[in-house]
Amino acid sequence: MADYKDIVYGLYDDEEDLLKAVKIAGDKHIDIMDVYTPFPVHGLDPLLGLSESRLHIAGFIYGMLGTLTAFLGMTWIFTKDWPIIFGGKPHWAVPSFIPITFELTVLFASIGMVVTFYLVNGLGPGVVNPTIDLRITDDKFCIAFDTAETDKSSAESFLRSTGASEIHAKTI
Repeated sequence: MADYKDIVYGLYDDEEDLLKAVKIAGDKHIDIMDVYTPFPVHGLDPLLGLSESRLHIAGFIYGMLGTLTAFLGMTWIFTKDWPIIFGGKPHWAVPSFIPITFELTVLFASIGMVVTFYLVNGLGPGVVNPTIDLRITDDKFCIAFDTAETDKSSAESFLRSTGASEIHAKTI
């Protein structure tokens, strides 16, 4: 059975208004459920108290795994498994390993980061996420409050006082 939430959300026309509203909410210690934007807004993460993503660490680990896979794989193939001299090159010709090593580094890092991103964010085939308002992906900015944590009337008055162009209540 799905968990449904009653939310109150306000739509803003400009990201500057959204940033001011989030700052005011932080100063007044009002719990924001989430903020939705059509594009990344610089400076929003620190205002919401979000830490920096660690996805780049996973990308580095996946890249190193690709580097080791390529380099050690070619080392084993060309020195132990099938030692053939190509064009007078030695069996362990490290400079000739560089292109394939680079390509596998990029491949492992990119695929690993995409898979990690999808798993961490609960995305994937068959996942249906509720949509608060279709205009959020187009040109509107949204602050949403969970009415279980914040009083509905106080959330509406906060949104009204911070310049929200529209205020709605919805169950998702």
